[in-house]
Amino acid sequence: MKIEFGDGGIVIDAALIAPLLKIEPADVPGLMREGAITSLCETGIGEDAGEYRLSFFYLGRRVRLKVNASGEVLRRSIVDYGDIPLPTAMHRPGG
Repeated sequence: MKIEFGDGGIVIDAALIAPLLKIEPADVPGLMREGAITSLCETGIGEDAGEYRLSFFYLGRRVRLKVNASGEVLRRSIVDYGDIPLPTAMHRPGG
């Protein structure tokens, strides 16, 4: 499953991030519209030029995907704080 980069922004299939956030894919659009799922995109520089880090936050989870310019996922990571809300610093670039 790839991620698409276009003039209108980044398009990612909900089926890619939903299981990582422990929710159903059908719930992703509504939760994003409500602001319950938030996201952050960082552009790589230096040795990471041409790559992107996409972070998704929901309740006590942060899902991070490192992708190349073709939209292929190179790496993924999950931080799960369980019932504890994520620290605010984790919602910032580099956090």
